[in-house]
Formats: sequence, structure tokens, C-alpha cells
Amino acid sequence: MTPILSKSDAADLVVAARIRRGLTWAQLAEEIGAPVVWTTAALLGQHPMSKHQAELAAKLLGLDETVVESLQLQPSRGTDPARMADPTIYRLTEALSVYGPALKELIHEEFGDGIMSAINFNVDVARRPHPDGDRVVITLDGKFLDYRW
Repeated sequence: MTPILSKSDAADLVVAARIRRGLTWAQLAEEIGAPVVWTTAALLGQHPMSKHQAELAAKLLGLDETVVESLQLQPSRGTDPARMADPTIYRLTEALSVYGPALKELIHEEFGDGIMSAINFNVDVARRPHPDGDRVVITLDGKFLDYRW
């Protein structure tokens, strides 16, 4: 029996096919009918896709059934330690390390004892023009989950 293609190997094929076909992540997301950040994360192996979504993505990318099968698997979420050296990922991690404690305090002050859910969650990235250079605007929108019973 042939082993199932790993999610990281499937992600490599997705990235290569997307570049070679000249498709954007936004175009892929629009075609499968899902938010662009979620779609990108799913195609990079961080979320399972429905069979329908995986088939649509594979068709658009010219990929075969082995990728469709892999895209439907439950992931092992997180960042590969080797990717932590990437400057963009490193700086995002640094920003959360610096501002995370302050954000935690402000969340607790505003909402009380609890957390922002990363399950019931929306995320978006946008570009905002600025005289000193365009800004990256990242919105993290998670449901507050109270710790109290």
C-alpha cells in the first residue's frame, strides 16, 4: 500500500503549483469559498479541508488525488522549528513576545479572567498606505472564553 502524502510534502506541491500557475492565495480562497488566511493555512497543512474544498483546490492547481487525500487529514499544528528562522515569522514571534504580556493584561482588564479563543477565530491581513512606508495590518479576532463556571 502506498503511504499517504505528508501534509508538508503536499504543501510543497501546492506552493510550487500555485507559483507555476500564477495563482494568488486570494484567487484560490475565492474559488473554494473560504477566507484567504484560513485557505492559505489549510493549503500549507495547518487545517483539514473538506473533500469538496480539497478537490477544488487540487483541480485549480493541477494536482492529483494524493494531494486531495493529504489536504483532508488532521494536522499537527504549529511551526516547524526550522521555519522560525524566517525573518517574517521571527518578527511576528518577537512582536507577540514583546506585546503578549501587555495584551494579556488589557484583555483581562476589559473582559475578566479568560482567554481569546484560537478555535472560534478570524484572522485577516491587509496593506495600509503610510507616508513612512506601507503598513502591514494583522487583525486577530477571537471569541473571549471566560474561565469562570
